[in-house]
Amino acid sequence: MRRLPAWLPCLLILLCVACSRPTLPRLAPDATVLAFGDSLTYGTGANERQAYPAVLAGLIGRTVINEGAPGETSAQGRERLAEVLDETRPALVILCLGGNDFLQRLPPGETAANLRAMLEELRRRKIAVLLVGVPQPGLRLTTAPLYAELADEFKLPLEDEALGDILSQRTLKSDTVHPNADGYRVLAEAIRDSLERHGAL
Repeated sequence: MRRLPAWLPCLLILLCVACSRPTLPRLAPDATVLAFGDSLTYGTGANERQAYPAVLAGLIGRTVINEGAPGETSAQGRERLAEVLDETRPALVILCLGGNDFLQRLPPGETAANLRAMLEELRRRKIAVLLVGVPQPGLRLTTAPLYAELADEFKLPLEDEALGDILSQRTLKSDTVHPNADGYRVLAEAIRDSLERHGAL
């Protein structure tokens, strides 16, 4: 009996991983992308042109609308999402919320419930989503587990490393919780890479 090539199991594993990866629909050249979140989306710590949505627009060649609201909690974001979607009609939403919940020590279950309601609204409207995980305050800035749980539940792509990496480096921060211009560029590049990896570009 012929033996299988030694590399075949590795290839099969790689194929399985690739097939299980969530995908995004390819963005048309005239597609609108909505960046929805709090001060991390707004660009606190840099100017308007240095905020990650503005940098991302240049990187991907699409319109990226900045709907970041400094100080916003997930509950407040949940309240305003539908109106913003009606106004902007995006093909893709980059959702980055939860940091203010952590800073205010709100129950993680409430944060997850609010984000889940937003993701359900986006799914109902058939709008693609890239979820951006936010790190919890602490000695080691690791993304809160609720983001991976939601990404798995909704079969969504998740960018869960960039913000923790950025906020762990003093040279990329404007203060303890916000990136500076260089940090926002790193975030925009990570989101661009994630969009490419999951098929949107």
